[in-house]
Amino acid sequence: MIKKYESLFINGEWVTPHGTGFTTVYNPATEDAIADVCNADGEDVNRAFAAAKEAFKTWSTTTSQERHDWIMKLYHALEARKEEMAQAISESMGCPISKSRIIQVNCVVAFKKFAERAKMMDVQTQVNNSVVIREPAGVCAFITPWNYPLYQLIGKVAPALAAGCTMVIKESSMTPLQGLIFAEVVQEIGLPKGVFNLLTGKGSVLGDLMVTHPDADVISFTGSTSTGARIQELAAKTVKRVCLELGGKSPFIITEDAPLEKAVTFGVEDVMINSGQTCICLSRMLVPASKYEEAVAIAKRVAEGLKIGDPTDASTYMGPMSSKAQRDTVVKYIQKGLEEGAKLVTGGVELPYGITKGAYVQPTIFRDVDNKMVIAQEEIFGPVIVMIPYDTLEEALAIANDSPYGLSSGVWAGTVDAAVAIARKIRTGGCYINGGDFNYDAPLGGYKQSGNGREWGDFGIHEFYEIKSLQLPA
Repeated sequence: MIKKYESLFINGEWVTPHGTGFTTVYNPATEDAIADVCNADGEDVNRAFAAAKEAFKTWSTTTSQERHDWIMKLYHALEARKEEMAQAISESMGCPISKSRIIQVNCVVAFKKFAERAKMMDVQTQVNNSVVIREPAGVCAFITPWNYPLYQLIGKVAPALAAGCTMVIKESSMTPLQGLIFAEVVQEIGLPKGVFNLLTGKGSVLGDLMVTHPDADVISFTGSTSTGARIQELAAKTVKRVCLELGGKSPFIITEDAPLEKAVTFGVEDVMINSGQTCICLSRMLVPASKYEEAVAIAKRVAEGLKIGDPTDASTYMGPMSSKAQRDTVVKYIQKGLEEGAKLVTGGVELPYGITKGAYVQPTIFRDVDNKMVIAQEEIFGPVIVMIPYDTLEEALAIANDSPYGLSSGVWAGTVDAAVAIARKIRTGGCYINGGDFNYDAPLGGYKQSGNGREWGDFGIHEFYEIKSLQLPA
C-alpha cells in the first residue's frame, strides 16, 4: 500500500483539509505510485493566512536571540532527519540517493548561518536627526519547485524566520514529502503556532489564491519565467513585494589557455548532476574554435562515462527526469535541435541502453550549434548541453549575453584574475570561476528574465525586512 497523507499543517496542528481528493506522487524511476497527498482549497488558504497573520503579531516582536534559538532548534531537529528527507526526495523526483544526500539535504546547515543573521534586524543607523531601523516585512507566501525542494524551502523559510516573518508555504505537488517531514519537525520543536503553515495540492488551484491573498505581504516564488511573470502581474494589483528566482540558460566560457580537460569535465558534470534540472546549470558551453574538436571529444567521453540508472544505487551519477511529462518536454527539445540542424555528439531521444521504463533521458550533447537556435535560447531543464564555437573573446561575450536570461554563468581561464575580468562582462547574477563551488553564503538571483531579488547569504534576509526612519527632535 502507498502512504496516504490526509492532513495539512496549519496553526501548529495537523488538520483535515476543506479541499477534497488527493494528488498521487510517483517514483519517476519505477513509475510506481508512492504516496497520496491531500489537496487544499481556497478555504484552507484562508485558514493558513489567518493563522500566519495572527502569529505575526507576536513572532514579529520576538528578540533576535529568541529567533536565533528557535532556528537552531529547527536546525538540530532537521539534522536528525536528513537521511529520511534524502530518501523522500530521491524517491519522488529521481535524484540518485548518493547525490540527494549531498546536493539536496546538506543545505540544512544554512540554518546555522541564518540563526546568526537574526541579529541583522537589530541594526540601527543614525542619519542626522533620524534613526533608521529594520522591521519584519510581514506574512509571506512561498511557492517552491520540485527540482531542489528542500533547498528552495530552506532558502525562503530560514531568512524569513530570522527576520521575524510568518509564512504560508505551497510545496510542489510532485515533491511534497520532504516538506511534510519539515512540518513534522516544526511541530516537534514547538515552534509558535501559525509561524509556519504548509499546504499541499495543485498549484493551478492554490497559486493564484496565495499570491493575491489580502494578508500576503511578501511573495517568493522559484520556478519558470512564464509563471513568475504571471505572479508579478497578479501581485502588482496590491503592490506586494515579490522575489522571483526563475529560469536560466547559463553560458560557460572556456578560454584558449584554460586546462581543457578539467574545464570540459566540470561543465558536463555540472549539467548532468541533477539530470539537467538545475536552473543555474551551465548548459551553453562556449569553446574556442581552435579547441572545439578536442573539447567535443572530451565532452562525449565524459558524458558517456557517467553511470545512469537506479537512484537507489550509490554508484549512480544520473537518475531519471522528475516525471514522464518532463521527459517528454526534454525529448521534444532534442528533436527540435535535430530539426534545426545541430548534430548529436552523444545521447538522443531513446531511453538509455539497458533501461526499459522510467522517465530517463540520455546525457545529450549537441555540436555545431548556433546561439539563435531554440535549443540555445530556451531553458530545456534536462541533461542537454549545446557546444558553441567562438573565434574571439569578444564574440564569446556577445554570445554569452545574447539570451533573455541572466541567472548564472561560468568562466574557466588560464588564471583566476583573467576569468574574473571576463565574468565582470557577463550579464548574470553569478559566475563560477575556474571550477569554483556553490556557496550558501553568497547571494543567488538573476538579471533580465531570470527574476528579481536575491536569496541566500546576508542578501537573502534583505527581502524580508522593511526600512523605517524615525525623525527625532533636534
